[in-house]
Amino acid sequence: MQVHFESRDPEGAQLRELVIERLRFALRRVDLRPASAHISLSDTNGPRGGIDKRCTLSLNTQGAGHLVIHASASSWRASFELALARLARNLVRAWQRQRSHPRSNGKRHLPAPSAD
Repeated sequence: MQVHFESRDPEGAQLRELVIERLRFALRRVDLRPASAHISLSDTNGPRGGIDKRCTLSLNTQGAGHLVIHASASSWRASFELALARLARNLVRAWQRQRSHPRSNGKRHLPAPSAD
């Protein structure tokens, strides 16, 4: 899997290795092997502070398609962890949908007529 990391802020860039390792670990747990992932950390307010650290995770998978998750928090790590938790929930839901609803062959199953 190719992982692209982007952050213009030096503090966000320091988390590069940790973020990539955590993403790979989370994806290994849901047993999906995406072709590529893009992680972007940005500061929406600049030096003013507040809940302005934004993490965007973009993932291309075969089963779930293209997923983009956004999360904001007051710290870089918190925004990434929040986005990663959302991504994992979405991937698990997509995996469960695939298992519980196999593609039909176009036939609809109608209920049997009652003998009233």
